[in-house]
Amino acid sequence: MRILVTNDDGINAPGLAVLEQIARNIAGPDGEVWVVAPAFEQSGVGHCISYTHPTMIARLAPRRFAAEGSPADCILAGLYDVLQGARPDLVLSGVNRGNNAAENVMYSGTVGGVIEAALQGLPAIALSQYMGPQSEDLPSLFDAAIGHGEAVIRRLLERGIWDQGDYRLFYNVNFPPVARADVRGLKVAFQGYRKDTFFGVEPHISPSGRKFLWVTGGPQHLPTAPGSDAAVNLDGYISVTPMRADLTAYDALDDVRKALE
Repeated sequence: MRILVTNDDGINAPGLAVLEQIARNIAGPDGEVWVVAPAFEQSGVGHCISYTHPTMIARLAPRRFAAEGSPADCILAGLYDVLQGARPDLVLSGVNRGNNAAENVMYSGTVGGVIEAALQGLPAIALSQYMGPQSEDLPSLFDAAIGHGEAVIRRLLERGIWDQGDYRLFYNVNFPPVARADVRGLKVAFQGYRKDTFFGVEPHISPSGRKFLWVTGGPQHLPTAPGSDAAVNLDGYISVTPMRADLTAYDALDDVRKALE
């Protein structure tokens, strides 16, 4: 098996090392694991691609590359430059430091990488590690992902739905903020929504007198709807959410037609 790995925390992120080891276990001794990851952290870039400027890429080691771009850029670089068109059997993105559940999905570079892979017709899985008080004192912040990541990916490969649609299905996996021994199981969950949790900006004045804006986030442990990704994560379960890049609001199509046509 040939696996392409990326992330949004950067080529030196500890979560990437976790995912590389998982990928090597899945690929097996005769498989190939190729890593193309951002040279610098790209959290929050979503499905951004560097359409208006070039992306520098550097080989760091055999089958290991850093690209000065987004995770989606890294997927494009991996497919059309690094692998020279030799398509991978699987694309993995992560393991992100922090959850990519609920509304975070829309901003996530980790998810953006697998969106691009799915648009390229490839099976893809995003993996993220929820953080919280119970995980802060563990030997690794990624303990749940280390303990269960390989099994989750194998279960998806063996039992998951892998369609060939125009907007191909991909999977978003979030590990709960607990030790691996305290993980209660796996639940298939829909994307949640944290009410009253919004991004904003906070202005600061630099020593030179110029104004700069820092983006601010909201609480990550607010309750979401029962059965949603963030809710099951905070209840100690691994969440698996099937997704597509098609943003059409199908539930509203008929009503909008009646109103406008």
